[in-house]
Amino acid sequence: MKIVVVGGTGLIGSKLVEKLRDAGHDVLAASPNSGVDTFTGEGLAEALEGTQIVVDVANAPDWDDAAVMDFFQTTSQNLLAAETTADVKHHVALSVVGADQLAESGYMRAKIAQEGIVKAGSVPFTILRATQFFEFIERIADSSVKGENVYLPPVFIQPESADDVAATLADVALSEPVNGIVELAGPEEFRLDELVRRFLSANNDPRRVTVDINAPYFGAELEYFSLTPGGHARIAPTRFEDWLTQSVAAG
Repeated sequence: MKIVVVGGTGLIGSKLVEKLRDAGHDVLAASPNSGVDTFTGEGLAEALEGTQIVVDVANAPDWDDAAVMDFFQTTSQNLLAAETTADVKHHVALSVVGADQLAESGYMRAKIAQEGIVKAGSVPFTILRATQFFEFIERIADSSVKGENVYLPPVFIQPESADDVAATLADVALSEPVNGIVELAGPEEFRLDELVRRFLSANNDPRRVTVDINAPYFGAELEYFSLTPGGHARIAPTRFEDWLTQSVAAG
């Protein structure tokens, strides 16, 4: 089966491509570097010839509010138009748990716009909303730092590993489209400030985590459960401490 992974050279995409190839599928890792640019449309029609499944895990290169909205709207419209012409049978998009509750964030508004385009299209689809990846914790810290302190609200989060996200995407892609949303979360719930504190400590990062109930999360103010899934989420297997041990050892 031919599968195109858009964003196939990134963190999630590269893991997904490997898993699908190991399962015996013909997989194209589509990216501008491979001659496939979903923003301009360059190479898209040729890449989708004979394709049954498309998985879109591409991320915006610029997170400025206007730029990120333009990226997700334009790439999704181009991709779905090309998929319709190529008679693609299943479109899978990666989104974020809680995105619909975080309209103050330009990035989350853009992800919801992307979801809306996918839902309105004619290609059967599945949207996988994942909680944040363990690999994203450092970026959360970097985005919340002032001086030597990292200011974070004491809200709850249920993160998972990028490898588990890729495994779930592979399973979803090879299943029948649900024409709706599937949620994925990790096996443990943490307070965001405690999670980042443990990560920084394990990596000998001297920055201090300070609790601030009003600290924004990529531009949005959070409720206590804004970042956690509903009651029917799939639960990924990898525990944080196991991932952290392997991550520190690899680093």
